[in-house]
Formats: sequence, C-alpha cells, structure tokens
Amino acid sequence: MTGYEMFWPIIAHVALVYLLYMLLAYRRQKLVQAGEVRRSNYRENRDEPLEGLVVKHSLANQFELPVLFYACCVLLYMTEADNLVAVVLAWIFVALRYLHAFVHVTSNDLRYRSPLFGAGYVVLGAMWVWLAIWMVFPNG
Repeated sequence: MTGYEMFWPIIAHVALVYLLYMLLAYRRQKLVQAGEVRRSNYRENRDEPLEGLVVKHSLANQFELPVLFYACCVLLYMTEADNLVAVVLAWIFVALRYLHAFVHVTSNDLRYRSPLFGAGYVVLGAMWVWLAIWMVFPNG
C-alpha cells in the first residue's frame, strides 16, 4: 500500500456530494424554466417541489454519518490502522452511500433506502470498532 489508500474513499464520497449538488441545480433550473417555481422561492428555501426536495434531503444526509466517516478515516490513517480491512470497509461504506443516494433521488422507496442506510451505519460502526481494537492492541 502506498499510504494514501484511506483517502480515496473520502474523495469518492466528495465526488458524490458534488454530483448531488449538480443534480439539485439541474432539477431546480428545470423547475424554474417550466414555470413550476420562482427562482426567489429558493432564496428563502420555501415551497420546494418534491423533485428538488428529495435531492436536497439526500444532500443533507451526506453531512450526517459521513462526518463520522471522515473523522474515522483520518484517525485510521493517523494511527496507522489504515490497512486492507479499514480500506475495504471504507469502500463498502462509500458504495452504500452511492446506492442510498441513488434510491433517495429516484424512487425514494424506503424498502430499499432504509436497509442501505442501516448497512452503512453498521459498516461505519465496524470501522470505529476496528480503530478502537487497533488502539488497544497496536502491535497485533
């Protein structure tokens, strides 16, 4: 390992955030052009149509559990616990965030969205447990 593998999942998640911002801008622009909403409605964030609202909520969701993900990744790197186990868990978490966001901005079906969120929650918990174990037993 080169030493930076722990940061690629973070970069991949940041890319997801940027994609969601672009999707939100696209959907809002489309709604304004169609005359369904006025641009001024977005100034006070009132009466957002569902098409934009689901993206807005998905975007907000990327700043909840992922904040703990970023902290964990940095701590794993700092403690040199960023080995194959940690990196694989990080990639699984990010993949689950992509799937969760996809469901959120398309069907928004809780039958799929909730288990994806739950799986990410568990994977992130496993990352924190891995970090704790590494700190308790640093030499294996």
